[in-house]
Amino acid sequence: MNKNSKVLALKYRPQNFFELIGQEVISETIINSIKANKVPNAYLFTGIRGVGKTTIARIVAKSLNCINGIDKICKDDLCDNCEAITNSSHIDVLEMDAASKTGVDDVRDLIEFSRYGPSTSKYKIFIIDEVHMLSKQAFNALLKTLEEPPQYENGGGLKFIFATTEIKKIPITVVSRCQRFDLSRVKSTELFEFIKKIKDQEKGKVTDDALRLIVKISEGSVRDALSLLDRALLSLDKDKELDLNSAQKIFGYFDKSQLIDLFELIFEGNETKAIEIYRKIYDQGVEPKVFINDFLELIYYFKNINSLNIESTNFALNDDEFSKIKKIANEVSNETLILFWQFTLRTLGELEIVNNQNLSIEMFLIRLMYLKSLKKNEQSHLEEDKIDQLKKRQDDELVAKDKIKNETISQIKNISQEQKLRIEKDEGIKARGKFSVNSFDDLLIICNQKKEIKLKYELEKNVNLVRFDKKQIEISFNENLDKNFVKDLSLKLFEWTGERWIITLSKTKGGLSVKDKEKNRKIENINNAKQSKLYKSLIEKFPDADLIDVTQKKQDD
Repeated sequence: MNKNSKVLALKYRPQNFFELIGQEVISETIINSIKANKVPNAYLFTGIRGVGKTTIARIVAKSLNCINGIDKICKDDLCDNCEAITNSSHIDVLEMDAASKTGVDDVRDLIEFSRYGPSTSKYKIFIIDEVHMLSKQAFNALLKTLEEPPQYENGGGLKFIFATTEIKKIPITVVSRCQRFDLSRVKSTELFEFIKKIKDQEKGKVTDDALRLIVKISEGSVRDALSLLDRALLSLDKDKELDLNSAQKIFGYFDKSQLIDLFELIFEGNETKAIEIYRKIYDQGVEPKVFINDFLELIYYFKNINSLNIESTNFALNDDEFSKIKKIANEVSNETLILFWQFTLRTLGELEIVNNQNLSIEMFLIRLMYLKSLKKNEQSHLEEDKIDQLKKRQDDELVAKDKIKNETISQIKNISQEQKLRIEKDEGIKARGKFSVNSFDDLLIICNQKKEIKLKYELEKNVNLVRFDKKQIEISFNENLDKNFVKDLSLKLFEWTGERWIITLSKTKGGLSVKDKEKNRKIENINNAKQSKLYKSLIEKFPDADLIDVTQKKQDD
């Protein structure tokens, strides 16, 4: 095929490590391992689409089998091995697409083929693309050969090179037998310079802003960027330059400045103009989901603009847009932006259940305006409340000062009056459906009254009281205590008393549990009863008898 007739992604595919962009650390590591003759049995390259996984696989194959060696590897004039690998026609370098050959039989054929040494090169190499598509049985069949590949008479061996976009789908037993390399997204500036250089080589007329838009859409994928550039160069006449507006129409993107203007109108509450701008955006062919996602992105910029720079926005914004966002962001509270984010996410879900998504977006914008005005009203009410509270505090201070002047310091409340006030307070609480808990015994009584049997059981059986204060209980416990006990007790105490209680778990060994106390009391009563004349006389008459319990008689009995 004529090279000029190829798409740009194939025409400008890197042929060696020196032409590769964005993966310098990986390139240096592989070159050093080959020079040191410490080549792994298998390479595993993973990353998003278009960052160079298959490209690097072929470059590694060339580096291992180049006739001139790694130090003098072919760059322009290719040797027979490098040229054959470039054309995918080398007899010792087999490329396989795991998406079409997923079965264990395909892998067995591969292993069988590996028994024979290389014909014209040092290494026999198997490149398997999208390796995660192999079946579980196929992976298992590979394990032994991966760990102990055959060695050939010429001193070379068998090497596997895997490429995948789904590393999590590959069994860990396979990953552990490979030298793994994670390919990162290509940086925006690096990708921009790369496609700009290719644009010049193709003699295309594209503005820098249009190229930045291509970089933004490609999201760090070189292949996507080249495909978009190819499409852009073919969309216009040779004499016409592709500017940002034309590129936005071709790729279905709209001018971000329109969205910034829309934000400003929402903050101002100008419903008519805001809807008018959105309809212009919609008429440009922008889908509602694309609009919502861009809307979310812009909310992010408004929230974090002070910690970002132009480079970190991945060319999503130009200098003017960046400055405008920074200016508006200083006038908008973080609370408002977070609420906007939540409402936008909710709207994204609503788009799945409405027929006319366009109308849903318009209502979404109107809701944001009402939300903004609501926040303003709330803030104004808060300010009024603060002023009222300040005035009230000043009045209270004046009253307190007058009271101190008029009252004598030696005045003390009568004890009986205090008791009366406390009784009235307790009765008032009970009248409102609340209870007063002043001791551990009170707590057990309320549990019994409220039919909280499980809670009562935990308190009696598994809890040792360390300290009981007002609204604070400190306990130790045994290993049988329910894991939700503290949460359940806190909720019930709040429900019963109307107050927040603090339950503290202590390392200090508390007193005996209620059940243990009852058990000890029972033993003590039995021992005391056995010392009585009645018990001794009974034992004389009935030697086999045993005392198992003692019940105290009531006073009336």
